[in-house]
Amino acid sequence: MHVVMLGNGIAALSAAETLRARRPAWKITLVSGESAYPYSRPALMYIHMGQLRYGDTKLHEDPWYDEQRIARVRDWVTGIDLSGRRLILHRGEPLAFDRLLVATGSRNRLTGWPGQDLEGVQGLISLMDLKLLRENTRRCRRAVIVGGGLIGIELAEMLLYQGIAVTFLVREPTYWGTVLPDEESSLVNGIIGEGGIDLRLGTSLERIEDDGHGRVGAVVTTAGQRIECQLVGLTAGVRPNVEVARSSGLACEEGVLVDAGLRTGVEGVLAAGDCAQI
Repeated sequence: MHVVMLGNGIAALSAAETLRARRPAWKITLVSGESAYPYSRPALMYIHMGQLRYGDTKLHEDPWYDEQRIARVRDWVTGIDLSGRRLILHRGEPLAFDRLLVATGSRNRLTGWPGQDLEGVQGLISLMDLKLLRENTRRCRRAVIVGGGLIGIELAEMLLYQGIAVTFLVREPTYWGTVLPDEESSLVNGIIGEGGIDLRLGTSLERIEDDGHGRVGAVVTTAGQRIECQLVGLTAGVRPNVEVARSSGLACEEGVLVDAGLRTGVEGVLAAGDCAQI
């Protein structure tokens, strides 16, 4: 029996660990184009700030995978051949499976803002985003971050650490007001401002302007303010990463549709983590 985990985040790795403990003889393979080894995504900011190395964020030591007989394939999956029971890979030969777990996680949520495809616009979810951030900040003097969540405030801290001025657009009247009591949210607002962030509450992004060379030149807010900048961080949430699953014929709405046992409508194909929807 060959079980393939599409993804190597915490959902896929946890499934592989549990399966190995219960089925010592089965073959298990993790497939991901992002990284050779599963790592801690919340540690991205610490890698950027030089406080951790990528190797420090790995969820297991490298030899563990061989010891547990969990194979790893680093390649992007372009399709799932459900009838042929195989994954179509970008570089390698198709990978056959008996059972498949789709655990492709989530991706940056884009809401169709004009200019969101310009160079210098990005999110912060993956190692690729981290690499892109290093490129986008080389000549950056000011950045605008859109979205009042934890990724947004982490990105703001990363940019401030580099000496880049940051304007933070939060559409709610107070930062994290849907989570914290009013008094605590107000306290956090003050701390953000004292930290040097230009926090603009009750303000959303209307559009991103081109600098004339295909890159970010400025943003315009719903309040009519124009802010010149060289980087725009879009951190207004995430959405399930289901493009490959959907195009391959798995039933999807916002996420891959599963029952209470995480089973899709295809025998032997399951989905779990951020990409799954019950």
